[in-house]
Amino acid sequence: MLTPPDIERYEREPHTESARPRRVPLTRVTTGLRAFIRLCLAILGIILIAVAIPIAFVTPILPIGLPLAIVGVILLGRNAIWGKRWMEGMLARNPRLERFAPNWLMRLVFGREKD
Repeated sequence: MLTPPDIERYEREPHTESARPRRVPLTRVTTGLRAFIRLCLAILGIILIAVAIPIAFVTPILPIGLPLAIVGVILLGRNAIWGKRWMEGMLARNPRLERFAPNWLMRLVFGREKD
């Protein structure tokens, strides 16, 4: 923090590198930005899952709802820890659900093969 004599000298002298106030490191900004983007992607995943259910009922012949739900599950599982835990809990309680998931989806979301 600048004291009154330092402030006067700062105003009289030309601005030098040492007299400038320090800036926030770029890593703090990018870390916060990454966290915000992950939150937005997790919310987008929840929205896609919620939208996929009515779309699946409206278009029963064209499977539009299923790809939307799969993309939503991928976004939620990859970007939210609580979403990944919730899906792992669902698979633990209902082992038949894992049978419907393809191997590439299990590797992409959970980083493991099917049990």
